[in-house]
Amino acid sequence: MYGLMAFRHLKNRVPQLASPSSFNFSRLVHSFSFATVKAEELSGSQPAEVLNLVQGKWIGSSIRNTIPDPLNGESFIRVSEVDEKGIQPFVESLSKCPKHGLHNPFKSPERYLMLGDVSIKAAQKLSLPEVSDFFAKLIQRVSPKSYEQALGEVFVTGKFLENFCGDQVRFLARSFAVPGNHLGQQSNGYRWPFGPVTIITPFNFPLEIPLLQLMGALYMGNKPLLKVDSKVSLVMEQMLRLLHECGLPVEDVDFINSDGKTMNKLLLEAEPRMTLFTGSSKVAEKLALDLKGRIKLEDAGFDWKILGPDVQNEDYVAWVCDQDAYACSGQKCSAQSMLFMHENWSKSSLIEKLTGLASRRKLDDLTVGPVLTVTTKEMLDHMKKLLEIKGSKLLFGGEALENHSIPAIYGAIKPTAVFIPLEEILNENNYDLVTKEIFGPFQVVTEYKQNEIQLVLNVLEKMHAHLTAAVVSNDPLFLQEVIGNSVNGTTYAGLRARTTGAPQNHWFGPAGDPRGAGIGTPEAIKLVWSCHREVIYDIGPLPQNWQTPKPT
Repeated sequence: MYGLMAFRHLKNRVPQLASPSSFNFSRLVHSFSFATVKAEELSGSQPAEVLNLVQGKWIGSSIRNTIPDPLNGESFIRVSEVDEKGIQPFVESLSKCPKHGLHNPFKSPERYLMLGDVSIKAAQKLSLPEVSDFFAKLIQRVSPKSYEQALGEVFVTGKFLENFCGDQVRFLARSFAVPGNHLGQQSNGYRWPFGPVTIITPFNFPLEIPLLQLMGALYMGNKPLLKVDSKVSLVMEQMLRLLHECGLPVEDVDFINSDGKTMNKLLLEAEPRMTLFTGSSKVAEKLALDLKGRIKLEDAGFDWKILGPDVQNEDYVAWVCDQDAYACSGQKCSAQSMLFMHENWSKSSLIEKLTGLASRRKLDDLTVGPVLTVTTKEMLDHMKKLLEIKGSKLLFGGEALENHSIPAIYGAIKPTAVFIPLEEILNENNYDLVTKEIFGPFQVVTEYKQNEIQLVLNVLEKMHAHLTAAVVSNDPLFLQEVIGNSVNGTTYAGLRARTTGAPQNHWFGPAGDPRGAGIGTPEAIKLVWSCHREVIYDIGPLPQNWQTPKPT
């Protein structure tokens, strides 16, 4: 579509950003005025600067968090971080937004139209090959993944913006009316903003997650403060500059870089009416307590895939399993963490095919690469603990990557799969260890027999995270049984089922938790970024000869 390409070589272990053959991007890098960096030139000798945005002004800080290049350890980004002494302007900015928001169905409705126009212009810009290439390469530099994966993130973001062009923003605020009990009475339901809100997003999707949640918050009338993981916040800083160029008022969004302790203090002082958090379950639970429940969560996911009894299209199923487990080096909240194989699949060539597919992944093209939250030692130590379980075995991988300059604070292992017998997974002494999420290229594989599907369902019932799942079968009765006895909020079913994939055309989010947040669709936006308000009109007229009744 856009002349897809990947990094072909590493120079000093930093990808060289070659250009698609159909475009001379070297001449186009600064044909757009919003960008303040060039992805190709980010390095220790030419570091990027990331600023904060508050009350309509870009500001720096005396505190610089230097971000090491994930591929060679050079300090290639300098992030101006706000400390606890510097949060007051952000607290004040949020406090200026009333609870009824920047707009609502009764107030400043022209803002719905303005945001629809911003979406049009931003979607048009992202559709330009040179702009999509700029963001894809920038994503690669801060969160290394293949060019195809990075460009896919930009593509989904652009399609989301297209979905909410023009009148589509005000359609999100569509109301309804119900006739009353007498003439002049009518109840009306409205979607109402929260007002001052905060958004906290992780490193693994530096553009898609923060942009989709940010725009959803704005569409519904909120004033958001956005915090993105400092390792990758450069991407959203550049995107905000693009949005300003597309007509978004600079005062509408605040953008902060800080450590977790500072952000927690800011939340407690500012008391936002709602916070969207995407990230680890541990932090999510702490915030839920600190914010007294005014929060929506899309936290960790130990995501499973079940291969049903009907074995077919082995090459395709194996390829999807490889993509689900190891694309983006397994750093997706929807990555395949556990694979349940029906005994019929165990007799097939699936494991052999998975081994071969995993071996194709190379650091040179970033189809495997740095793991930004788990070290090599932590992943290999976890593997060793699993291999102490009775009947376990290493299927493939289990080794550190070689010949690289990835800093030790990050992880770098080959795509890995460990087999654990089903009965051992259900062993209370093993369950927590086996179902521990490793946010890297790592999965657990097991086998079940025809009469053991209930044991599989028992494993699922004990899990605490219910984000994505896949049931790979075209047997309708099998699908019915598994789907009817499971919870995961985004479940793919059928021969082509996958666990990964958060496109703009369907809900993506967990289920089974009233705090669960969705992303991408009108339903998700309305659920996360608005509440219900009922206005009951009762204007009369009074019945003729009305008299004051007796007290009741």
